[in-house]
Amino acid sequence: MAWRFALMIDPAGADDARTDFSATFSEVDPSAPALTVGELSTQRGDGIFESIGVIDGHAQEVEAHLQRLAHSARICELPEPHLGQWREAVGRAAAASGTGEAVIKLILSRGVEHGPTPTAWITVAPAADFSAPRTRGIRVAVLDRGYSIDLPGRAPWLLLGAKTLSYAVNMAAIREAKRRGADDAVFVTSDGFVLEAPTASLIIRRGDTFVTPAPNGGILHGTTQLSLFEHLASRGFETAYETLPVSALADADGAWLVSSVRLAAPITAVDDRTLPVDADLTASINAYLLSPRD
Repeated sequence: MAWRFALMIDPAGADDARTDFSATFSEVDPSAPALTVGELSTQRGDGIFESIGVIDGHAQEVEAHLQRLAHSARICELPEPHLGQWREAVGRAAAASGTGEAVIKLILSRGVEHGPTPTAWITVAPAADFSAPRTRGIRVAVLDRGYSIDLPGRAPWLLLGAKTLSYAVNMAAIREAKRRGADDAVFVTSDGFVLEAPTASLIIRRGDTFVTPAPNGGILHGTTQLSLFEHLASRGFETAYETLPVSALADADGAWLVSSVRLAAPITAVDDRTLPVDADLTASINAYLLSPRD
């Protein structure tokens, strides 16, 4: 990946009254080493992150991403991030993103082992070309996530619902999906309810109603899904959050995986079952998601 910009952040306390945080930023060469060997983000994946899509220098849905960063920090018992500081850092990264599509990554780590403070940084790089999955669609494989729908409430220490750096399982799921001849995966609970994809939210269509799995199974609330639901509601469609059985996906009138950078990828098949694809609707959805959104 051709990194364009990297900024180390000296995290400010959530109650810091400053309005200018430029003194807390250190721009670094994005191709040069910047972390110590004791960094817990690399040793244990002990930290959180956000990925923000950028279109022609405009960072999309910044506030929603910052709120989710703060939510993940609370779940992981990390110091509360100063959202004004992070907002300023995002602005600097967006200004360095150039034209076209890019991705900004925000990382907040527990820091160096036995160290006194967290480690934080932000990067920007060109996004991959997702024109093919947006137009041609993707095949998905249904994979067991290995827990029941009620586990997150019984075991909060599993950090389900936080966007942590520990994405090894997510990446392994995508590799397994590809071994099965699919492009991506959709997780389901061991007792038969639909969750989400490893790096995306799931939306299914039933007639003129668009439904996403209710966030009661440790689902990461999707910023793109939230924005898209507002857009669909403005067009007169119904939207809903439901606890969905696996059969709801295979029987859907259409389905999409949506995320901040890939945007909306229509699902063409679930395992070996073909799903209908509305190309015109998908194109209009992606046109909206490519427009400036705050």
